[in-house]
Amino acid sequence: MLRYKQFVLHEPLLSGCLPLTNVGCTRKMSGEIVQEQFKPGIYERDGVLVVVGEEYIYRVANALASPTRVRILHELVEREADIGEVAEMIGQSKANASTQVKRLEELGLVRTEYRPGTRGVRKVVKTAVREIRLIIAPKKSLND
Repeated sequence: MLRYKQFVLHEPLLSGCLPLTNVGCTRKMSGEIVQEQFKPGIYERDGVLVVVGEEYIYRVANALASPTRVRILHELVEREADIGEVAEMIGQSKANASTQVKRLEELGLVRTEYRPGTRGVRKVVKTAVREIRLIIAPKKSLND
């Protein structure tokens, strides 16, 4: 059975906004069909971000609606970069680049870490996400 890491988003969104129904996905593994169950949320495994539930789909789609954030993701697939390099990539200030990266980080689209720099620490941004899957509705049976 495949395991997905769930990103915990803002606590108020998790309480009462979404139906707690499981969502099923099928995956064929060595001739055997395995039914996977997902609750609403955002999961990441092997470069695939799985988004389940209306609120989560809305939030990811909203983040991807910005050409700036899509450009950042596109650039980070090839290599990691610090905030200064991200600012150069998008032709904006470091403050704006940091805001855009924070928005992507909240949804699990990028990860950041702090590393020693020449003058203090620097924030390095990277992504392992190469594919995003939006699960709109659960599959009712394996024969649908």
